[in-house]
Amino acid sequence: MPSYDAIVIGAGGVGSAAMWRLARRGLRVLGIDRFAPPHSHGSSHGHTRMIRQAYFEHPDYVPLALRSYALWAELEAESGAKLFCPTGLVEFGPADGVVVPGVKRAASTHGLPIEPVGDRWPQFRVPEGCAGVFEPTGGVLFVERCVESCLKAARTLGAELVVDTEVLGWVPEGDGFSVQTSGGAYRAGRLVITVGPWACAMLGEMGVPLRVRRKSLFWFGSDPAADASLMPPFLFELPSGVYYGLPSFDARGVKVGDHAGGQPVDDPLLVDRSIDLQEEADLKSFVSACIPAVTQRRTDHAVCLYTMSPDEHFIVDHWPHEPRVVFAAGLSGHGFKFAPVLGEALADLAIDGASPLPVGFLGLSRFATAGRVQRG
Repeated sequence: MPSYDAIVIGAGGVGSAAMWRLARRGLRVLGIDRFAPPHSHGSSHGHTRMIRQAYFEHPDYVPLALRSYALWAELEAESGAKLFCPTGLVEFGPADGVVVPGVKRAASTHGLPIEPVGDRWPQFRVPEGCAGVFEPTGGVLFVERCVESCLKAARTLGAELVVDTEVLGWVPEGDGFSVQTSGGAYRAGRLVITVGPWACAMLGEMGVPLRVRRKSLFWFGSDPAADASLMPPFLFELPSGVYYGLPSFDARGVKVGDHAGGQPVDDPLLVDRSIDLQEEADLKSFVSACIPAVTQRRTDHAVCLYTMSPDEHFIVDHWPHEPRVVFAAGLSGHGFKFAPVLGEALADLAIDGASPLPVGFLGLSRFATAGRVQRG
């Protein structure tokens, strides 16, 4: 049976980063993925993702965001690939809402730069009653390229990757674990589990209910004013939804989505990837009202999956009663930008049992019913 120091189950955004950081620390690493990453079956696809520092969701994310910026820069230097585009970021919403006050709170707590939006971007039509903030340190990540670069960096350091292989289960064996797959068995001293929407059954056993949502991404044609050199990514908190978009980087134009809502998914393998005409109509209504530089001409469409935790914050921890097994799950639609720092934290937890990174607020202990499962 092939043997490794660590096996990473799931090699998407966080899993590929965990492979890189484990291999960076000198471990012999194997990654196993049900598909061939980067792929479109989970959440690490769709060409572009926002990255930001003044985190409105919770100020405790900010130190992790800052470390993530440093690791993306390190990976970019190692790979020679363009992974990050510094564009800034604008966010709009009610002065007493969630987004704008949250950005200001995070910026104040951590001394981050933010600026008023003013009238510098006529590409945006701001609804009455909405305020705006600009994060000059925000930008765009090229998501598939990021995953490819993590895997390349891990392989350069000696890691291996097995693709198109389903993990059927794992059991303790001696001082490590036996991992059973559709392609045979492997052994490792440590396990890192980063399986995205397939985590629902795993954490459900622990008493932490995860829900998977089907989310649609639409690209619409746009005029030159929506080019990435002229218009930053944007987010609008509105009564009808929380809409976000990324500027035009190619002929497809502007990418737009609704961060709120989403259709429930029972089986990640059986997701309907067709176009929902009501979702398209809602987004067209939004861009017509707020982004006049964007047309009504749909140029592309994709579906991704949000794996939602009960409080919409990440879950990063050891498997209960198994200090050699660690996992990340429930990234709730805002996790990709943190992929390298989560990979680093998982490597710390797996090797050292703890991490100097401030991930304690993301632990299982915040869920009163968690931790009931024991393997072996």
